Amino acid sequence: MIIRDANPTDISFIISSQLAMAKETEGLNLVKELVSKGVRSVFSKPHLGQYLIAEHDNSPISCLLTIPEWSDWRNSTAIWIHSLYVLPDYRNKKVFKAMYEYLQHKVLHSDDYCGIRLYVDKTNSGAIKAYTKVGMSDEHYSLFEWLK
Repeated sequence: MIIRDANPTDISFIISSQLAMAKETEGLNLVKELVSKGVRSVFSKPHLGQYLIAEHDNSPISCLLTIPEWSDWRNSTAIWIHSLYVLPDYRNKKVFKAMYEYLQHKVLHSDDYCGIRLYVDKTNSGAIKAYTKVGMSDEHYSLFEWLK
């Protein structure tokens, strides 16, 4: 397995992954055209974030989006993991762990980063278990939101 930065040739995989994830995890049928514009925006405006791809045999099997969050308390950036999707045939094969360790290495070897964060739907027990296994904790903060 290889973890790498995504490139524009990965756009269709990322779009289909996001559509599948929304349906699977929250029962949402997202508008493909809107998701497509959103994914493409990340490639045209790099300050929005960066996608990572996990590959097996030269084919993408997983993607995630990282989004920077500036912390004035830490004078560095926290990396937020968003939009994580692993193809069903590759689940429980440590794909997320490899992607997480890739990001963790990035954080540990740079003064620019202070940590990694993510949020998860409270009913997504499989994801919660995976995040706990790599050493992440939900003990510090609760997430509150307002969405239009």
